Amino acid sequence: MPSSKPQPENNSKVLVLGAGNFGSCLADHLGDSDHDVYLYAREAHIVETFNKDHHNPDYLKDHLFSENIHAIGPDFPSKELVNEMDVLLFAIPTQFLRATLNQLRPSLDIKSFPLLVFVNKGIEIKTNALTLEIIADTCGPDFAKAATFVSGPSFAKEIVQRQPTSVSVASLTETEADKTSNLFHQPHFRCYTGGDPIGIELSGALKNIYAIAAGASDGLGYENNTRAMMITRGLAEMTCIGAAYGASPLTFLGLAGVGDLFLTCSSSNSRNYTVGYRLGKGESLETITKTLGSVAEGVSTLKGAKTLIDELGVNAPIASTMYAVLYEGKDIRDAVKELMELPPSRELELPPTAGGPARHLLEKLGLDKHRA
Repeated sequence: MPSSKPQPENNSKVLVLGAGNFGSCLADHLGDSDHDVYLYAREAHIVETFNKDHHNPDYLKDHLFSENIHAIGPDFPSKELVNEMDVLLFAIPTQFLRATLNQLRPSLDIKSFPLLVFVNKGIEIKTNALTLEIIADTCGPDFAKAATFVSGPSFAKEIVQRQPTSVSVASLTETEADKTSNLFHQPHFRCYTGGDPIGIELSGALKNIYAIAAGASDGLGYENNTRAMMITRGLAEMTCIGAAYGASPLTFLGLAGVGDLFLTCSSSNSRNYTVGYRLGKGESLETITKTLGSVAEGVSTLKGAKTLIDELGVNAPIASTMYAVLYEGKDIRDAVKELMELPPSRELELPPTAGGPARHLLEKLGLDKHRA
């Protein structure tokens, strides 16, 4: 299996691409762990303000960031800088990742490349591709096999406050997952490794859809019984979709699955929950997205997820209903009524056939088709 360059015992050079909430907070975490961090932003005012007083003017505005962070941009990082790095951390919304990787690819050398870490969550709209496939398409199978994915219940504002947090770290290459875990692991930030990046990706993408549903439930005035139902049935749908795709059902019981689902479905700090809550209060999706102030990945992910659900033939009534609300004009109250009037069904049931998309993706990477 391909491997990134050896990592130093300390003081890694890390390039973080994306200066939003999560990119900034992870840059701060790594900078505070005595790594040398370069934070790339496309916005000149973020670069200027960050380097002047160690504040991000758009995200986590009240936080004083580590002095080990140097902001760069808006010009894209040079090949020389990329080759100096030990780690590349991608904190870019999934819908913009393909363009970024296409721009980066000429700077990567398969014989000696940085550790590749991805923290974005979503499904590409036009292709229904997971990040693993986007990497393969743009950079090649070897880079995809070496990529690592970090996901879990981890609000940015709590990470910068050093509140206890745990995440899942997964890769098709075990040594790469271990490298990433060692990079991030601190007493306040625990990492657990695994070998199911497809499940980690699907968990991170799908949970945002159910966070919108949970927020809508709260916005409509429903209380604890309903929220618990939404979270539990959301987990069942996520697991069924994941198993049909070819992920391990056990992945959805971990930090990236039920852990992140519970967090995003039960807190107003979640952007996706906030979208749903405002929908429940009667606002239009157009108004919400214009005034939200940041990206809610679940809104775009829902398009790709609905196509995926239909192609897999999976029964996912909550996700399908939320698609009808967001994109087909269905009234949110009518949607809840229709969900509750569905006939009785088995509570837990995995799909009879599973693994087709995952097998296809792994074959694309040159891996044994039975591995999924």
